[in-house]
Amino acid sequence: QVQLVDSGGGLVQPGGSLILSCAVPRSPFSFYTLNWYLQASGKEREVVAGIEVPGPWKSYVDSVRGRFVITRDNDQKKAYLQMNSLKVEDTAVYYCNIAGRDIDWGKDYWGQGTQVTVSS
Repeated sequence: QVQLVDSGGGLVQPGGSLILSCAVPRSPFSFYTLNWYLQASGKEREVVAGIEVPGPWKSYVDSVRGRFVITRDNDQKKAYLQMNSLKVEDTAVYYCNIAGRDIDWGKDYWGQGTQVTVSS
């Protein structure tokens, strides 16, 4: 059983910052992409950022590029999403996801989600 644990959400004012973390204690994949998704109330889940493991590749959707930064700590087996200049429209439940690459393409696992609320 692969258990991802995402955390770090909370209530923040517009313009503020939060750091989300995702613990990946045991990945079943040798090569995978770690993604952060958000799901706003009443809307579908959508990806906002991704980072390959191992590898240098990172990707962001336009709405967060320049404000969010995805990183990973291989020793701690964690990944982070630094969220800056937060906007009300960033309010959502954020989920960590690992998606297998190469022979593990099509397999993925999810964290339980962490709520981010941006409000004054």
